[in-house]
Amino acid sequence: MHTVNRFFSDEQRLLQETVRRFVADDVLPAASAIDRDDAFPQALYKGLADLGLFGVSLAEEAGGSGLETTAACIVMEEIARGSGTLGNAYALPVEAAHFLNEHGDAFHKTFIPGLLSGELLPATAATEPDCGSDVAAMRTTADRDGDDYVINGTKAWVTFGRIADFIMVFAKTDRNAGHKGISCILVETDRPGVSRGKSEELLGMHGLEDCQIIFDNVRVPITNRIGPENEAFKMAMGNFNFSRLMMSSMALGMAQAAMEDAVAYAKSRKQFGSEIIKFQAVQFMLADMSMDISAARLLIHHAARLYDAGHSIAKEAAHAKLFTTDMAMKHVSNALQIHGGNGYSKEYRIERIFRDVRLSQIYEGTNQIQRLIIARQLEKEFA
Repeated sequence: MHTVNRFFSDEQRLLQETVRRFVADDVLPAASAIDRDDAFPQALYKGLADLGLFGVSLAEEAGGSGLETTAACIVMEEIARGSGTLGNAYALPVEAAHFLNEHGDAFHKTFIPGLLSGELLPATAATEPDCGSDVAAMRTTADRDGDDYVINGTKAWVTFGRIADFIMVFAKTDRNAGHKGISCILVETDRPGVSRGKSEELLGMHGLEDCQIIFDNVRVPITNRIGPENEAFKMAMGNFNFSRLMMSSMALGMAQAAMEDAVAYAKSRKQFGSEIIKFQAVQFMLADMSMDISAARLLIHHAARLYDAGHSIAKEAAHAKLFTTDMAMKHVSNALQIHGGNGYSKEYRIERIFRDVRLSQIYEGTNQIQRLIIARQLEKEFA
């Protein structure tokens, strides 16, 4: 068990302890079954909502607790220590509520209470079978027809896609304007023409009900559009900064869990007449884990404080996401190595963490994209 940050406020410390108890009592005993059964952990998801965690960093006037972004990062790290799947699930309503509160109007904000209570399940659909990082190449269209949009296209890798009550769909409202012709439209999943395609069979992060979503002449009122027409790319880029802090904290939680397991295993495993934690090769791996995990936490919380202070954090969010997810992949792998052959067995959770953490380097902008963002920010700063 890692120690409490000495610089946390009393409120942050209480929040961390509350989530940690929930994870120990409810999440850890269920984590292996979630992975094995690949089923959405509805009861645990509702448990997070009942604790008020989905709105922890949302403004009080929007129904949240009004705490700082660091609080959401603390919550995410603790949840992901127990289950990467549940950490990933936690991010969806948190990010959706922030997005609707920041960019939506009165109609869209009526969805926020249901998000915070866990009664409404959200999804976001941007990626397509043939386009991921190249957002401007998306083919899904939303054509005006009177007071409606008519949406056609296929979205891929939609987390919660099979169970979502509504989806925030990114689509071309100006086919010839590249990323400047994209709008975001809220689509209730019970509308005619919305159908679920094939489920995604994933390496890890089981239980998130990922699938393709097909839109076949789906008619939606123009009032369902979130924010101005053709400005969704800019809106999404701004919200990516927050979501990258969430994903960084998720990877951090899994790295922390891996280190804890590696230390415990190294203290109990004996080889050549001694606990393997006495061997310098193992000690060096553990020392590097401790150092890099601490550095990642500082990067994340520094960016979160800047974000709350109203500063642009494109570079800092990319720093946090790039460093933390690369670090987590490296050290989760090293933690598995310390377990030796047992680390390759499903009897030990390090095997699950190893599969789950790999995704963190891919989504919310691949780590190659993060390097591009950092370089471009540097070019601006030193112009």
